Amino acid sequence: MAFDVLDEHEQGELVQKWLRENAWSIVIGVAAALALLFGWQQWKVHRVNRVKEATAQYQALTEAVTAKKDADVATIADGLRKDFQSTVYAAFAAMQQADAAVIKGDLTAAAEHLQWAREHAGADSLRSLFDLRLARVKLAQGDADGAIKLLDGIAKTDYVGLVNEIRGDALVKLGRSDDARAAYQEALDKLDPQAPNRVFVQMKLDDLATTALAPAAPSSATDTTVTAEKRGS
Repeated sequence: MAFDVLDEHEQGELVQKWLRENAWSIVIGVAAALALLFGWQQWKVHRVNRVKEATAQYQALTEAVTAKKDADVATIADGLRKDFQSTVYAAFAAMQQADAAVIKGDLTAAAEHLQWAREHAGADSLRSLFDLRLARVKLAQGDADGAIKLLDGIAKTDYVGLVNEIRGDALVKLGRSDDARAAYQEALDKLDPQAPNRVFVQMKLDDLATTALAPAAPSSATDTTVTAEKRGS
């Protein structure tokens, strides 16, 4: 007889029988559910506390940077990268170290810090920022091709003006003036009218135009011919 057509007494007996037979399973299931819920809550609390601690450490880092306490900057940044590498603060700490290395003229160390930052960025938009900075360092190292490769990997919608400005700089280094001119123009088209670097991009574009219009210096052969003609006149 199907369960749904049993009378109330029979249904009650079946329920009680099922409960007796499965009581231990129920207890285990409830306990497991409570443990999971407790564990989840504890994990969330732990995560919040970790973020708070990382935030405090990063605040201390920025204060050390402002105060130009290089030793403290290195110590705090290394701690963030070691203990909080799953947070964005660790990646930002590596970027701060890269900036300090650039100021000291140590481009190799700067590139290493930025490479670590991009590998631990998490969000694509943040990785694009680190790629942008790393491309600048690559360019300063004389690796224009490496800079362009990094720029090519940045999403087309991220930092369009800055990406094209650096691309133009790299193309100039490679002697590709026409491509550089197009990149600078694209940068101007995308940069905000109030962007502080806009005037520099315009200057770079103007320099390319001036160079293109400048008359070529006469060759030594031409000079010799002209001199001979003058002597013969």
